[in-house]
Amino acid sequence: MENKERIRSILERKKHDRPACICPGGMMNMVTTQLLTEGEFSFVEAHQDGAKMAQVAEYAYDRGCFENVGVPFCMTVEAEQLGAKVDLGDNTKEPRVIEYGMKKLEEVDNLPEFDLEHGRIKAILDAIRIMKKDKPDVPVVGNITGPISTATSVIDPSPFYAGLRKKGELCHKFLAHVTKELVRFGQAMVKAGADVIMIADPSATGEILGPKFFEEFTVTYLNELIDGVKAINPEVVTIVHICGQMTPVLEQTNHIKSDVLSFDAMVPLTEIRKYMKDRPIMGNVSTYAIEGQTPDKVKALVHHCVEQGMDIISPACGLGMGSPLANVQAVLLGTEEEACR
Repeated sequence: MENKERIRSILERKKHDRPACICPGGMMNMVTTQLLTEGEFSFVEAHQDGAKMAQVAEYAYDRGCFENVGVPFCMTVEAEQLGAKVDLGDNTKEPRVIEYGMKKLEEVDNLPEFDLEHGRIKAILDAIRIMKKDKPDVPVVGNITGPISTATSVIDPSPFYAGLRKKGELCHKFLAHVTKELVRFGQAMVKAGADVIMIADPSATGEILGPKFFEEFTVTYLNELIDGVKAINPEVVTIVHICGQMTPVLEQTNHIKSDVLSFDAMVPLTEIRKYMKDRPIMGNVSTYAIEGQTPDKVKALVHHCVEQGMDIISPACGLGMGSPLANVQAVLLGTEEEACR
């Protein structure tokens, strides 16, 4: 069964040979230091040049890591567009925000719009076009940082989270602007050829917000983003990943409109299924194990995830840059073994 067909069958609850196995990119960056070294790539260059970005993503696929290609390889592009300053890292570490773009919520009216024609956003869109042409039978994933995680990369998280309770109107205004720009970015990805839009919003976890604010802020703006992306192409697959202990807000999480939901390794699938009996679920092979254990241990964790009922196998969170290539490959190898079990 081809990779695209398998994912579509999983979404439509049709017969399929085994779970899919993807690592979308973005927060779940599929690129490791060993991979970059073997391919003689510069990670800094790959963050800024569409052709090189596509080359790195395709190399990860060709080396048997996962069943998709995806870009970008970080969660800083959106915040940079909104005024944050970013260190692009090197071959051992991913880009990170080094200076916030806002000092206080009252500066929300000064936020810029995304420039889709220049800089790293243009490189991402170029890479998607290239990958779509180079790998027409492989799912192309475009990654977007979710509204709250983008916001907390533009302003210090402490005043933002406090503002949800004390300055709700300003926070709504802030998130409305952020989400509007994320929709533009997501729509541009779909137009460029993305088959899947992955939205990672780790800072939106119910572990921090609690049920009330999770429903009011996380669910509201994630759904606005999903609706905006689907408006361009209803067939595009949407995945949402939120980190942390989500058990207290699983009822509210089920209100998120994405085709697939992805969870951290700490969230038991048995708990998830109490609220999402028929929902395709992605996850959640421990990234600590992928970095620090053996290939056989990684494959055993994959088999456990399948036995628990995972529909799409994926690292539970971002891969450590020091993850051995053999361990990363073991995620796919373990998934492929399921066709014979």
